[in-house]
Amino acid sequence: MSYAAAPQTAHPLEIQARVSFGVAAEAFTLDVDLALPGHGVTAFFGPSGCGKTTLLRAVAGLERPNPGRIKVSGDTWQDDDANTWLPTHQRPLGYVFQEASLFSHLSVQGNLDFGLKRVPAGERRIALDQAIELLGIGHLLSRRPAQLSGGERQRVAIARALATSPRLLLMDEPLAALDAARKAELLPYFERLQRELALPILYVSHSLDEVARLATHLVLLSNGRVQATGATSELLTRLDLPLAHGDNASAVIEGEVTGLDIAWDLLQIRFTGGMLQCVHAADSRPRPIGARLRVRVLARDVSLALTPAHDTSVLNVLPATVRAITPDGSAQALVTLDAGGTTLLARVTRKSADILHLAVGQTVFAQIKAVAVLN
Repeated sequence: MSYAAAPQTAHPLEIQARVSFGVAAEAFTLDVDLALPGHGVTAFFGPSGCGKTTLLRAVAGLERPNPGRIKVSGDTWQDDDANTWLPTHQRPLGYVFQEASLFSHLSVQGNLDFGLKRVPAGERRIALDQAIELLGIGHLLSRRPAQLSGGERQRVAIARALATSPRLLLMDEPLAALDAARKAELLPYFERLQRELALPILYVSHSLDEVARLATHLVLLSNGRVQATGATSELLTRLDLPLAHGDNASAVIEGEVTGLDIAWDLLQIRFTGGMLQCVHAADSRPRPIGARLRVRVLARDVSLALTPAHDTSVLNVLPATVRAITPDGSAQALVTLDAGGTTLLARVTRKSADILHLAVGQTVFAQIKAVAVLN
């Protein structure tokens, strides 16, 4: 589960670009026209080769779209009509790659100081001490990169990017080179950055788990084109998009912590559809009462009933209205549910749908095991 970012007031990030490349005998064209929010995490998501990294590099000035127009927080970084082009070193951005790419001959402190020196003292918006605290690397300052774990190296790389006081942070699959344990280690730090810094982040990933947990806004790319763009919670449940199909089909629930049942290690969450309980891991960060958070529920973990069950091990039984029933494979159906304004997906067999006589507009009860609410 993850904290939802608090709304920030900011100028929109505008990207209008056309990028064409020829590779061997094949030509690849990235053609996008986007207006993105100037706050929170915007994820570029899609299969390998769809143009995610190319788009990020174009924003950074590492690729030059032609023609192209890129405007960030009211400042123009590229406008071919006006013959405007800012090279990468003149764009106030931070870039975090798959590999940390730290200077091996410098300590962690030395790597951070290198980033800090890129910005005149009068233009620094993010204090180095703040970056160190946000990423939890204070105890690592005297170490060399070779003495760090993969997750620690990435945290240092992010802190070095923040030391430049960027107005925009770019992340190109920063967790791709890490194992599952190191990914789990880093995600809470990413959430904290989103929550505590008024800094828009563009995040490239091919992991739906990362996108669902971190991104407030989503750009879905396919073959160099924008297939859809909008709030992550909305795009995940749109049946006309591939995200809503397959084993990873899911919905994001945004709510507020109302309590922690210490005896059972269960977190209680209030959202528009009612109350939800999920397992609170003993080693996770404390969730104060009133904290905003997001959790993810897979469609395959939602079962349906016509009446609320009382003699069941399932702790979450939510009233909902059937909004759509869509065939999903030879034996299954995907049911779109409205739970008090929050959209849920349920994958059931066509036989079950027939036995329950499911129909659009019908009231049902969505059953979700507490252990199935992803955090």
